[in-house]
Amino acid sequence: MTEGKLSFYVDLTQTEHILISRTDAKLQSEIALEELLTRPSAADVAAMKDLDGDILVLGAGGKMGPTLVHRMARAIRSAGVAKRIYAVVRKDRDGSFQQQDDVVKLIETDLLDPASYRLMPDAANVVFMAGRKFGSAGDQPMTWATNVWLPGLAADRYRGSRIIAFSTGNIYPFVPVASGGATEETMPSPTGEYAQSALGRERIFEYFANTYGSPTLIYRLNYAVDLRYGVLVDVGQKVLEGKPVDVTTGYVNVIWQGDANSYCLRAFAHCGNPAVLLNVTGNRTLSVRALAEQFGERFGKKAIITGEEAPTALLSNPSLCESLMGVPEINEDDLFEMTANWLSTGGTTLGKPTKFESRDGRF
Repeated sequence: MTEGKLSFYVDLTQTEHILISRTDAKLQSEIALEELLTRPSAADVAAMKDLDGDILVLGAGGKMGPTLVHRMARAIRSAGVAKRIYAVVRKDRDGSFQQQDDVVKLIETDLLDPASYRLMPDAANVVFMAGRKFGSAGDQPMTWATNVWLPGLAADRYRGSRIIAFSTGNIYPFVPVASGGATEETMPSPTGEYAQSALGRERIFEYFANTYGSPTLIYRLNYAVDLRYGVLVDVGQKVLEGKPVDVTTGYVNVIWQGDANSYCLRAFAHCGNPAVLLNVTGNRTLSVRALAEQFGERFGKKAIITGEEAPTALLSNPSLCESLMGVPEINEDDLFEMTANWLSTGGTTLGKPTKFESRDGRF
């Protein structure tokens, strides 16, 4: 079942009584799912207690932004500190931030308009999440404006702040499957204009870090998964619907969106100058063929496989991230079980494929 995004007009502080283990495979509702995604860990709470100043999240309206903001807000409340989060979106169409309080404040503005930055508040800490991926091949000028020029506007306005700038593993070359993934030392070799512009975004933030001393961290994420979207949902849905699964891009990394959010809010402590590069993903290389076959077993269907695995894939090595902040709390086995249960019981999906299969960089 494919529906629109769940509105965050739910008082998550009133759902604390929902008892869900972090590895419970039997989540049955979006409210329970949102509760789990936004539930802060003890490390999250400690990070918010230690962090000085307010937080500004630019581009908070995407698939990941709302759960990040609300996880941060819950961590702030649990820490008992006075801190505000400004969630900046073009338009809160899904009602993700309808409920505002002393912690979360919504700002609706066009980040491509230079004048908008004069109206935004100062903030000691900035998370930059604005970006354009899907549709990039159809409007390349907008892609470059969003992914390169807009970061320049933001980095200039907040040159005195700590900045976590979201990026992507797509800036890396495809690497041998057995390599363990690209590390932060791997030279970028982006394929296609989306990945090229994403590297351009990184270079802009690096320039401002070098020039003005802004403590910065480049947050190279791939692939975050929710139970409503992501690589696991893409593969599982195809098996469930009897559609072929192309295994040419035969291997992937995934990470639970809640863990990716946790790493983000704790990453302020690791911002530096020059900018720190950080791969954020799961630590296992997953076989797409094996995933499809496992979903087939769970659903009582035969997985239809097409293609043959290429010897390379878009893979990242998260060893540095794990050395700094520990391993994800929900591992890949649990993610598979959670996703299989969600899909088999008719759980809502967003209808937004990741297009992880793409090898030509066109999204």
